[in-house]
Amino acid sequence: MIGLERRFRSGDEAGRQCALDRLHVLDTPAEPAFEKITRLVTAVLGVPVAAVTLIDRGRQWFKSVQGLAATETPREVAFCDHTIRGPQCLKVGDASLDPRFQDNPLVVGPPHIRAYLGAPIITPDGYAIGALCAVDYKPRDFTPEQERVLASFADLVMNELELRQFASCDGLTGLATRRAFVEAVGTVFERGDEAGLLILDLDHFKAINDSHGHPAGDEALKAAAAAVLRVCPDAGVAGRLGGEELGLLLPGAGEAEALKIAEDLRLAVAEARVAGHPGLSFTTSIGVATRSAHGQCDGWIAAADAALYRAKSEGRNCVRSAQVALAGT
Repeated sequence: MIGLERRFRSGDEAGRQCALDRLHVLDTPAEPAFEKITRLVTAVLGVPVAAVTLIDRGRQWFKSVQGLAATETPREVAFCDHTIRGPQCLKVGDASLDPRFQDNPLVVGPPHIRAYLGAPIITPDGYAIGALCAVDYKPRDFTPEQERVLASFADLVMNELELRQFASCDGLTGLATRRAFVEAVGTVFERGDEAGLLILDLDHFKAINDSHGHPAGDEALKAAAAAVLRVCPDAGVAGRLGGEELGLLLPGAGEAEALKIAEDLRLAVAEARVAGHPGLSFTTSIGVATRSAHGQCDGWIAAADAALYRAKSEGRNCVRSAQVALAGT
């Protein structure tokens, strides 16, 4: 097999999953850059199906797919789950004759896959997070040149994922940009699952800039962002919403869990220290809202924001819940 000559980490599933999670790309809408690549694969390799697949904990999710209506499959039946186990392309000439796949439901039933060529999508630190694959419904022998072409396209996919992350990453704090964070909030809201939303504002931040200078203010923001990331669960999303206002999205968290994490975050920020200014400390005010109490995504965000301003008006360095306000207490 001809494939990718690069650093490759094998046997570290936890690290691989973390590398995928850091991209914040799962369950995002279709994007032209990835659609263009899969269309090119179908044209250049002459296949009816091409896909950018990302291998999540229990599923194979399609960032882009041509020729199939599916958006995901169980991981256990995914050809691409085999592809990510090595650094080179995986080639299957006739899946019905291959012991690894001949009983696969995607082979014995619709869509009746026969030929498969997959190139792993490998992060710069060596984790295969998914694959770019080409599929045919009849047996065929992909050529070494076609393997090289697909591997090159897989590199393009990784480049696009990095560019996407760069565009959605705040340059100072390393957190998600406001746009990326709000998109993540919208995605979680549309899924309908329980989730918590925290919005926090650094207390008296203007005084830090005025007394210590803007470089010190930047360092304070970075220290606060580091505190947010320490508290943030694996499935959470942290973002900078503007100025000294940060956000933390907690998929799957109910009110009690969200409030506990908010209090942990308040304490973590209070303990943060600013590089080059050992005597400088600061606090934060935090507003909390859970998805279940709100019928509109904008209303969910507005409720967390209102809870934040309540925390600021009631003395700062505290956590306030939108649910408590709704209850009239």
